[in-house]
Amino acid sequence: MERGESDTEGDDTPLLHRGNEDKVQRAPACCSSRYGLALLSSFGFFVVYSLRVNLSVAMVDMLNNTHQSSTNHSSSVCPAHANPARPKHNHTASVYDWDSETQGWILGSFFYGYILTQIPGGYLSGRFGPKWLMGFGILGTVVFTLLTPVAADLGASYLIAVRVLEGIGEGVTFPAMYTMWAAWAPPLERSRLLTISYIGAQLGTVISLPLSGEICFYLDWTYVFYVFGAVGLVWFFLWAFLVFDSPNTHPRISERERLYITTSLKNELSTSAGYIPWRAILTSMPLWAIVVAHFSYNWTFYTLLTLLPTYMNDVLGFSIQQNGMLSALPYIGCAVLAVLSGQLADYLRETCLYPTVIVRKSFSIVGMIGPAVFLLAAGFTGCNYTLAVSFLTISSALGGVSASGFNINHLDIAPSYAGILLGITNTFATIPGMVGPVIARGLTKQNTIEEWQTVFYIAAAINLFGAAFYTLFGRGTVQPWAVHTSFSHGD
Repeated sequence: MERGESDTEGDDTPLLHRGNEDKVQRAPACCSSRYGLALLSSFGFFVVYSLRVNLSVAMVDMLNNTHQSSTNHSSSVCPAHANPARPKHNHTASVYDWDSETQGWILGSFFYGYILTQIPGGYLSGRFGPKWLMGFGILGTVVFTLLTPVAADLGASYLIAVRVLEGIGEGVTFPAMYTMWAAWAPPLERSRLLTISYIGAQLGTVISLPLSGEICFYLDWTYVFYVFGAVGLVWFFLWAFLVFDSPNTHPRISERERLYITTSLKNELSTSAGYIPWRAILTSMPLWAIVVAHFSYNWTFYTLLTLLPTYMNDVLGFSIQQNGMLSALPYIGCAVLAVLSGQLADYLRETCLYPTVIVRKSFSIVGMIGPAVFLLAAGFTGCNYTLAVSFLTISSALGGVSASGFNINHLDIAPSYAGILLGITNTFATIPGMVGPVIARGLTKQNTIEEWQTVFYIAAAINLFGAAFYTLFGRGTVQPWAVHTSFSHGD
């Protein structure tokens, strides 16, 4: 169990936890298998998010815009920003006459597949191993990405079906990776390893948004899917040959590192492989604390992810298509703070001996209340472009701090079932991506600053509620039901 404490609720003081890891010499991080896994999984999440967001950029060129010349910045609330004219290349790719409702279904269909495989992904990765589940999940998404141009030519319904299938493939990735880390991440290195791993998701967004726009401009929209699909194939081959489910099955890991990892995790993992305490899981208040925090955080995250381009275009007068770095700024800040917070969180737990629960709650408060405050502030900047963009960027960036808060708390309270727990929380956390932007667009039909203030108020209020709920009910110790065994923990 974490920090060697009893499985009762209480102070998870780091002094006790260090006992397990100090039985063997700590294995160095440089050139280690566990940090190699972190880098390769980061590459995997780069692929996952690149394939997720590239359609929103490609969609601009997929539409027949010959009759939409009137939709430019002249309708923005604030004065438009002049953009230098760029020569239009002759593209040969097909364009389509999809109405706004059809576009909405195409863009949102991914989440309908994504939500289906969260809990099954956690269960299957624990039952059959996370390596191939994650590998084939992303490979399936890559294949359907490569088929996207064909599906679009066949019709919108075929494209929607392909996007649903892509969502099904990507839905297993996070639960599978949490199951993998349950076997690979020493407790006092969890924040560092997981933030390195998941920074790939932010980088995928940061790089694919502007790069997709350039690919559309210099080639045509079909190459967006071919290029990122090819990158995904490269990742799959690296993953297949270099990654293994656990330190004990890795043929090239050093004995020192293997002993370090397995000894530090000895008392945390369940010895009943086929047993899943579903009742205890579903009635666990520490788990529901993570669920509420994850749902609340994602409401703000998905609202900004899907509607920030609209807000900057319709209200501030920016063209996101011509200001790629501007749309990527929030995610650059989020990625940087996620990695820095991971280093700080493990330093506080290992060196300063802060209890895990204090670290998780503190980072969650900063990562949820901070974004709420700056999101509200952004709504009151009027047409001060610099201040508005700065506040929106700070809001998203501070959200990265939560990566070392509730986001990895699953591994603290139940490492044996971390994949299943992540599947449960991510199922609820996907709902904001499906309904949040719809509600926000329903509230901003006139695109006035006052309407957008209401959207920001709602997102901030949900964030504050999630932070308060997690602070009250979150825990940092392994729960009693997570160490189901028929013999003494000391064996």
